[in-house]
Formats: sequence, structure tokens, C-alpha cells
Amino acid sequence: MRNNQSDKNIDVSIIAPVYFNQESLNILFDRIKKNVIEKNLGKTFELIFIDDGSGDNSLNVLLDLKKDYPEYIKIIKLTRNFGQGPAITAGLRTAKGQFIISIDADLQDPPELMNEMIQSHFSEGFEIAVGIRQERKESLYRRAGSSLWYRILRKLTFPQFPEKGFNYFGIGKKVKDMVLEDVSNGSQLSNVLIVWTGFPMKNLPYTRQSRPHGKSRFSLLKKIHAMFDSLVSFSFFPIRVMTVLGFIISFLGFGYAALIFFSKLLGNPFPYKGWVPMMILILVLSGFQMLMIGIMGEYIWRTLDIARKRSTYVIEKIFE
Repeated sequence: MRNNQSDKNIDVSIIAPVYFNQESLNILFDRIKKNVIEKNLGKTFELIFIDDGSGDNSLNVLLDLKKDYPEYIKIIKLTRNFGQGPAITAGLRTAKGQFIISIDADLQDPPELMNEMIQSHFSEGFEIAVGIRQERKESLYRRAGSSLWYRILRKLTFPQFPEKGFNYFGIGKKVKDMVLEDVSNGSQLSNVLIVWTGFPMKNLPYTRQSRPHGKSRFSLLKKIHAMFDSLVSFSFFPIRVMTVLGFIISFLGFGYAALIFFSKLLGNPFPYKGWVPMMILILVLSGFQMLMIGIMGEYIWRTLDIARKRSTYVIEKIFE
């Protein structure tokens, strides 16, 4: 089946960041073609794969797929690994569809859910449709860590943010344009940014499967970095915590000084002398000061990043 429509008439763009996914790509494409494209015959599609600096055979697999299905597939090759957010941004900027779906290429998320996303946009008018993970067939520490983090994120940013988070989503052109405008002004693309737009959102529950091929390269350190980046980008909570702690420490300091003063005045010297209490005081206060400087530095760094307008990714080649 050929997709003979021009770019201007594309209804649905499907973008998939690729990073060491050589075993999954053929299966992913087959499932999208059979279970999504061929079940929406009235819609035109394009599939955009973004090779985010994969060090395996992913690009060659994609090029072979493009030879067989040139009417559907576009490939963006980045010069190195820039991360999932920048890779999806590159896909959004290339996408021509009225509705854009982003899915990971590791087969943990069911491509078949795209049918419900497409219906929610074209039949029900939703600008945002997200796959909500009801269950996660992953290790206990990953499930517990993700659940705790998303609860914190809901409390500190947007209460309407899905309780168990999401990475699998579809957005209309209005949301896409708003998100890309904000990214151009210095924000990092994230699921929080999509919720920030405020458009009505359709939640579609599904079970997230275990990874059938390879292993996740989204390490614990990368996950912590992404979590902290989302928090700093959309909340002033860390700075407010510093302010409150500053008041508390100042209050304790004045109270300690008053205790020593009145103790000495009453002739019952308080045991404030010695190396141990001085070292405790120095370590606590200096540690708190370094923490404050570090948090303030995170906000200042983002201001610098916006000011210099450096691109978040570099495209080596586009195969259209």
C-alpha cells in the first residue's frame, strides 16, 4: 500500500528515537504497519526514526527498511547521542502530520495503542493523548523509584500530571507548536512541558512490558539528572526550601546564642567550648551553604543556557 499524499496532507506522524535498538526495529515497524497504518486506511502516515548516536547496527536496519518502504520512512541521523528529549525534538521539527505520536523503539509500549490516540484526536478533539502505565513489568526498584518520583512531581508542579507518568504520547499541531516554541526559548522537551500547555488530555491505560531485546541504557544517574532537571525547570520549590531552612538555622543560631548568654549570666556556664561542637557547627553550616550555592547554580546555569542559544542536537544527515 502506497502513501502517495504530499507532506501537506499527512495526517499522522510517528516519531521514534532509536538508541541501540537494532533487534526491535523490524518488529516495531511491522506492528505499526499491520496494526495501525492498515487499520486506519483513511489516514496518511509518515514514520520518522531518529538515530540518537547508536553504536550498533540500528542505522543499517533502518536504511534497509527505508529501501522497502520509502513512502513511509524518514530517518534522522544525529552526530552523537544527545538524549531522548533532543532526539524527540528533532523528530517534532521534521514531522508534517496534524497529529504526532512519539513511541520508544524498545517494544515496551504497545504500538496498537496508537489507534486509540488517533481516535481521541480526530474523533474526540483531544490535543493530547498519553499512554498511562497501569502496570510495569520491570524490576521492583524501578517501579518503586518511578512511582515515588512522579508523586513528588505531581505535588510540586502540576496536580493533573499522570500519577505513574508517561513517555508514550500523541499531540496535535497546536501543542507541538507551543512545545517547540518553548524549547526554542531554552526549555528542555519533557512530558512535564506537554502537561504545562494546559490542553485537555486523554489518558489511555496500558501495561508496560519488560524489554524483549537488549538492556536499557537509561542509567540511574541519567534518570536522576532528568528528574532533577524537570523539577528545577517547572518549580521554585528548591529555592523555597533553602529560604525556609535559612530561617530555621538563623532561629536556631540566635536561640543558641541566647542560651549561652543567659547561662553565663546566671553563673552556670553552658558547655559550648571545645573542638567537637565547633566542628559540628562548621560542617553543618558550610554543608548547607554549599547546597544552597549548588541549587542556585542550577537555576543560573539554565539562564546561561537560554542566553547562548546553543542547539540541543546536531543532525548529521536526513534520509527522506
